Amino acid sequence: MKGELKMDVSEYLPLRDVVFNTLRQAILKGEMEPGERLMEIQLAQKLGVSRTPIREAIRKLELEGLVIMIPRKGAEVAHITEKDMKDVLEVRSALEELAATLACKNVTTDRLNELKAANKVFESAIVSKDVVAIVDADVAFHDIIYAMTENARLIQIINNLSEQMYRYRLEYVKDARTHSILISEHNDIIRQFSIRNVDEAKTVIRQHINNQEKGIIRLLNR
Repeated sequence: MKGELKMDVSEYLPLRDVVFNTLRQAILKGEMEPGERLMEIQLAQKLGVSRTPIREAIRKLELEGLVIMIPRKGAEVAHITEKDMKDVLEVRSALEELAATLACKNVTTDRLNELKAANKVFESAIVSKDVVAIVDADVAFHDIIYAMTENARLIQIINNLSEQMYRYRLEYVKDARTHSILISEHNDIIRQFSIRNVDEAKTVIRQHINNQEKGIIRLLNR
């Protein structure tokens, strides 16, 4: 394990949720590497908690696909596989296209300005080369699009999938060659929304996801 695990006890959350968030972030940021075992006793000692919240966190991480249970071995950090990645991005692509369709119908000047401002934050994150900041800024950009749909059920479904998508986004932006592509795609999305071009907005969104899939496959095949 790289570094030491540290819980953010300032979070106003139940202990089990703080433990879960701590382990989740450690996996997403690469502090706990694929194939690394999650030893309940060791983790409980490091975080200064009992084994119960550790066990509960591991179960939740398994549901998100970040952890797998190996018979007679226990829990370990899941490897990123091409099949899992394709499954997640296939669902994301369909949801994003639906979101783009609805967002185009509800676009306003204020929402466009929010998207432009979010893209400026994204560009600043690119300059910083902080991959977590880049991904968080990308998530914030897309969250504005989801809000524009005004469809609570769609937003709920996308949010439920967002944790699994985060890991793939993180892997994708580790390749600096993707940064200029992402900025260009964001600008194109904003452009299509500004003229309410549903078909082109869906096309750009689809290409946005396809490029992510190709980029991650390229990394996996190294």
